[in-house]
Amino acid sequence: MKERNYILLILLHIAIAVLIYLVRSLSVVYAICIPAFGLYYVMKTQNRNNEVLYVSAYIVGSEVLLRMTGGNLLYESSKYGVMVFLALGMYYSGFSKNAVPYWIYLILLLPGVIIATETLNMQTEVRKAIAFNISGPACLGVASLYCYNRKILVSQINNILLMIGLPVFATTIYLILYTPDLKEVLVGTGSNNATSGGFGPNQVATLLGIGMFVFFSRLILESKTKLLLCINLVILFNITYRGLVTFSRGGMVTGFIMIIILLFYLFIKTKNHGRFNLYRLLIFMSIGFFLTWLYTSNQTGGLIDKRYANQDAAGRVKESQLTGREEIWDSEIDDFLDNPVFGIGVAKALEVREEKSGGNIIASHSEISRTLAEHGMMGIIALLIVLFTPFFLFLDNQQHIYMFCFVLFWLLTINHAAMRIAAPAFVYSLSLLKVYMDEEPSLHR
Repeated sequence: MKERNYILLILLHIAIAVLIYLVRSLSVVYAICIPAFGLYYVMKTQNRNNEVLYVSAYIVGSEVLLRMTGGNLLYESSKYGVMVFLALGMYYSGFSKNAVPYWIYLILLLPGVIIATETLNMQTEVRKAIAFNISGPACLGVASLYCYNRKILVSQINNILLMIGLPVFATTIYLILYTPDLKEVLVGTGSNNATSGGFGPNQVATLLGIGMFVFFSRLILESKTKLLLCINLVILFNITYRGLVTFSRGGMVTGFIMIIILLFYLFIKTKNHGRFNLYRLLIFMSIGFFLTWLYTSNQTGGLIDKRYANQDAAGRVKESQLTGREEIWDSEIDDFLDNPVFGIGVAKALEVREEKSGGNIIASHSEISRTLAEHGMMGIIALLIVLFTPFFLFLDNQQHIYMFCFVLFWLLTINHAAMRIAAPAFVYSLSLLKVYMDEEPSLHR
């Protein structure tokens, strides 16, 4: 991408964030414009260059901003949007006949849905309850069908990641405008809605974590001039800072691990001169992240240090390492042991916990335990398919420099934020792409 165009895109997303902050109703206009322009773009090009991936990536990146500003007409609009566009992509460009594992994966989800129609309580809105819990796995299945062994260039993946990163950057600008003086709102070390746009810190941090990874990858792979280097550096550390002050650890830790995995993979794949440059970059970035941490610690009065040390504001170590999520895990494992074959049905685990807790609604944070409880052995097989297929493909796809990062993002995210947003499903599917380096891939069947 040309430097001028890149700068214009950055400025455009600063403007989008400012306008939505000033006139909140513009978020609805923004939400409508994304699929409208995307549909025009895909139909005009007939998906000749995988345009549906760019549109879907942008939908994924904008999901949290639209949710926190009330832009989405439906809460799960982004997941539905990704599925519709990728289905449209399959209409224009087909899909691999070898994508059988993901057809099996989708079929394995059906028994849990059928059982749910029988087991959910009468007062539950069955359609909404099932849609809320199954839309994430269904989005992963559809996205994987489209991406399975689809040929693409590394430069195209970088642009797809940019489409995720741009609306995440807009979210960062919105958070800067929205968030008051930190010292006025920080009274403890728990996740803080006031620093995450008035929305769920877990989801916000998850998107900021992937945004941090996107702009780090652009910093080392796409910053061909000093100006681009400076722009990407400023964006990277602003996203990192805003992610840290949400006080939600999962998304940020995931982003940092992805960065480490990418650096490690590049290190073992490059020659001596390239390794020397990576050493220099690693030292420079380590200093940069350290200074960002020191600045965050200063702005939060040291509370961020206590948060990551699992301490309360007084410095006492908290009893739970996972803010009580292990209790949800134990409850869902019990549900699985009671119904090991087909599970208790989609969305039923939430009802079970609600009954046990006397009416408290405690949503699952782990897609793994939720899948076991609600789908039983069918769920275990489905998870194994998702986990191991990218690694089998990688044996003949070792130019995919992001494969491990994408799978790791999915795996870590579904363990602290389930699949409440479209990001883990879509990013995972990118690990299945057949990646080629600079030159065009040879066309053969």
